[in-house]
Amino acid sequence: MPQYLISFNEGAMDHISAEELPAVGEAAKAAVQEIVDAGVFVFAGGLNPQRASVVAPDGVVSDGPYPETKEVVGGLVIVDVSSRDEALKWAAKIAGACRCAQEVRELGADSARDEMVRRAAAEKSAKE
Repeated sequence: MPQYLISFNEGAMDHISAEELPAVGEAAKAAVQEIVDAGVFVFAGGLNPQRASVVAPDGVVSDGPYPETKEVVGGLVIVDVSSRDEALKWAAKIAGACRCAQEVRELGADSARDEMVRRAAAEKSAKE
């Protein structure tokens, strides 16, 4: 099945008051729990603000993101669902819980990567 990235930009929740944040956090956790319970959860997490580094092809590390970047990802969920419409439904639940718009993007299919993951899992399982 295709996987989709559901994300929001850093600062998208700045309009939420400090008093409201705990309730929003609980609502977001509940939305992710629904995704887990539905069996379509792959990964979720919030990103620390402006704690990024950029590693160039030559290995040089600089504080990032790029200075001209106006928007950076603040949080994300990856779901493994049968269609874009299903991903959009999950994004709507998350948007309601977080009280901010969500971007939905399909991850590129990669059969070679999928095979590497399956092989690594099988090898790990055999060692245990």
